Amino acid sequence: MKRIALTLVLSSALLGLGTVTMAQNSPEVAPDNSAVNARDRNPAAMTAGQQPNNKSDLELIRKIRKGLIKDHSLSLLARNVKIISVNGSVTLRGPVNSEDEKTKVANIAQTVAGADKVDNQLDVKGQ
Repeated sequence: MKRIALTLVLSSALLGLGTVTMAQNSPEVAPDNSAVNARDRNPAAMTAGQQPNNKSDLELIRKIRKGLIKDHSLSLLARNVKIISVNGSVTLRGPVNSEDEKTKVANIAQTVAGADKVDNQLDVKGQ
């Protein structure tokens, strides 16, 4: 019993040291979202925190988000885009991995809100 406990303690210590060593050897690169953050600070650019909380807009956002989550071909980025709705008009913002994802996200929103009610401001990552 003592051998098992000693083996577990030593194994934990070795694994812990390996993790520390890996963390020390990997360079830390801070994300640079300054351009996106500057865009969202623009007074003319509405953010989700500024949208009205009326039932119809919240329901519209819920339906669009549900559609995004159901589409398993979309990346995590695409499923987590910002959806802002004001009086039935929807704005999509955030990064996606490809033009295909940008189109798919917009199509889901247009199916729910209507083609003329969606402002697609999604950005393809890396462009």
